[in-house]
Amino acid sequence: MERYLLHFKNEKYLPQNCRELAYRARDLANDMDVSVRLARVATKFIEFDVAAKKEDLDPLVEKLSPIGEIDNVRHVVEEHIDKEKGIADGIFYFNNERFWECHEAFEGVWNQCYGREKELVQGIILIAVAFAHEQENEENIGIGMLRRALEKLGTSPSMYYSIDVDRIRKHVVNMQQGNKLIRFEI
Repeated sequence: MERYLLHFKNEKYLPQNCRELAYRARDLANDMDVSVRLARVATKFIEFDVAAKKEDLDPLVEKLSPIGEIDNVRHVVEEHIDKEKGIADGIFYFNNERFWECHEAFEGVWNQCYGREKELVQGIILIAVAFAHEQENEENIGIGMLRRALEKLGTSPSMYYSIDVDRIRKHVVNMQQGNKLIRFEI
């Protein structure tokens, strides 16, 4: 079986519904040889992390259609990508609340970095993972990650490619002070 992220359009669900959605998806697909690992809830989509055979994807999407209309299916494989492409993908995923994919894209970048740059990228990864936890209704875990993310961002230059690191630091500090994760774009 292979790993896939299925994105269904979201019109009414909140992160608090993530477990209920995972259970519902498992019930809808209970007669299939698939594994629905978990659900993450973003503003515009519900993300299911699943293990399935490629030939089972279309039937699985059909089974899950009562939850919402399919928006995107992504096969998750470890791949080596160009650093600039990884950064662009990471920014796209972050800004579209696809935080787990953002984490994976920046991890590919991180693998190509050294020294201070590696620390900075790890800080961005930690923020994406914090938001992924929030999408799983685990906001306290995400808030707890902010201190470490801020340490990793440190006193990095204010810009990293097209990413305004100073702006990210300000958002992280504000979220720490408010004890609340508030989504923003990078």
